[in-house]
Amino acid sequence: MSLEMKLGLRQTQKMIMTPMLQQAINLLQLTKLELVQILRKELEENPVLEEVQEEVQGGLEGETEGIGQEASASGGAEDGEDPVADFDWDAYLEGTSDYRPEPPKEDVERPDPERYLTKPRSLAEHLMFQLHLSTSDEELKKLGALIIGNLDENGYLIGGFDAMEELGEGQIPREAMEKALKLVQELDPIGVGARDLKECLLLQLDAIDGDMSLPCLILTEHLGELEGMRPKKLAEKLGVPIAEVQSALALITSLDPKPGRPFDTEAPHYIMPDVFIIKVDDRFVVVLDEEGLPRLRINSYYRALLSRRASCPRDVREYVEERMRSALWLIKSIHQRQRTLYKVTESIVKFQGGFLERGISALRPLTLREVADDIGMHESTVSRVTTNKYVQTPQGLFELKYFFHRGVPATDGESVSSLKVKDLVRKYLTAEGGKPLSDQKIAEILRKEHGIEIARRTVAKYRAQLKIPSSSQRRRV
Repeated sequence: MSLEMKLGLRQTQKMIMTPMLQQAINLLQLTKLELVQILRKELEENPVLEEVQEEVQGGLEGETEGIGQEASASGGAEDGEDPVADFDWDAYLEGTSDYRPEPPKEDVERPDPERYLTKPRSLAEHLMFQLHLSTSDEELKKLGALIIGNLDENGYLIGGFDAMEELGEGQIPREAMEKALKLVQELDPIGVGARDLKECLLLQLDAIDGDMSLPCLILTEHLGELEGMRPKKLAEKLGVPIAEVQSALALITSLDPKPGRPFDTEAPHYIMPDVFIIKVDDRFVVVLDEEGLPRLRINSYYRALLSRRASCPRDVREYVEERMRSALWLIKSIHQRQRTLYKVTESIVKFQGGFLERGISALRPLTLREVADDIGMHESTVSRVTTNKYVQTPQGLFELKYFFHRGVPATDGESVSSLKVKDLVRKYLTAEGGKPLSDQKIAEILRKEHGIEIARRTVAKYRAQLKIPSSSQRRRV
């Protein structure tokens, strides 16, 4: 067997994604706010691009002319006098939006600026403020700040003392840490600094005046029965009347298991619809939300510069041509994105017209392939253009992905939307009387009254997604 090297030619075909094609694909899955940011960035970096500005009638010229005429018309325009210097600027500026009158000379009582802070105080800031007022011991403040820095968003101590010993490299005495933890646990809200749920609830019970021996006993020794809410069994074990046990359970359930939750400073996520579906007469019309989206065009100066190729240096011409190709491809990609989004939404209206008219009871199963076949595009394109996009419909605001889900078989051979089945499960569970319905009973009701073939475990899965406890737990409650 011998090895040898040969040189030959081979012709093959393969797909290569150019940077421009990658940019067009990425634009499909961007939200409107993200798209606006990308376009603003391109306007700053690409000199060939410019934004189409709306015509502003009137302008400042008319205002300045009016000022001059008013100033000349005012009396006292003698020789050597400047009419503009005598113009009453305060009276003129009072009608403008950015007018700021001079502050009064005398001292005026002003409101506290903290009342107008837009950012709420976090849990750590709230505790640190109290910590500095509670003690003057610098070492205790340092350890208290270390504990506060290890609290999670619910107010629990992450990792306990072991995590803090690792941060302090084993140089912090345990007695000092316990003293600092006790100080933090005395701060408001009561229950912060706890290492588990039991300690958190016990701290809140200690702050309540009165005899708390029975609730504390239930928490420390009978937490399992407390979780199952079995007052009769607890009364037998503790040898106390069931009324006292029920009163203790009511007190425990009124405590806050997450004391740090009211200080959650996470910013709310505002949703802006990318598409509107509006009913006009007897049909639904799709309208793209393009408000705030920059309208791009090619700068006329660079177009004229390329038309004079002979008088333009080669390096400048090559740079402008490259920027011109990038700008044209961006404009084309944006138009393609908007056109694809419009087609996909129109197809959804075609398939889900019943939902738009009557709500979730008329929602039908739909797949990405059905919409892709309807508009003549690839399934992956439909998936990208419906990612993180929201549509405002007569039934409310929904994500475009909401309309794509599998079906549940029915007795008549058709498929029923899984969202419709989940909504039926929710209705039966929330409308049940004194006797809770089991998962098997709900499956039988759906089969008899709606012709939906569904297994008991599927009902249990939908019930868990709706965060509804089982029938045995609901019966105990």
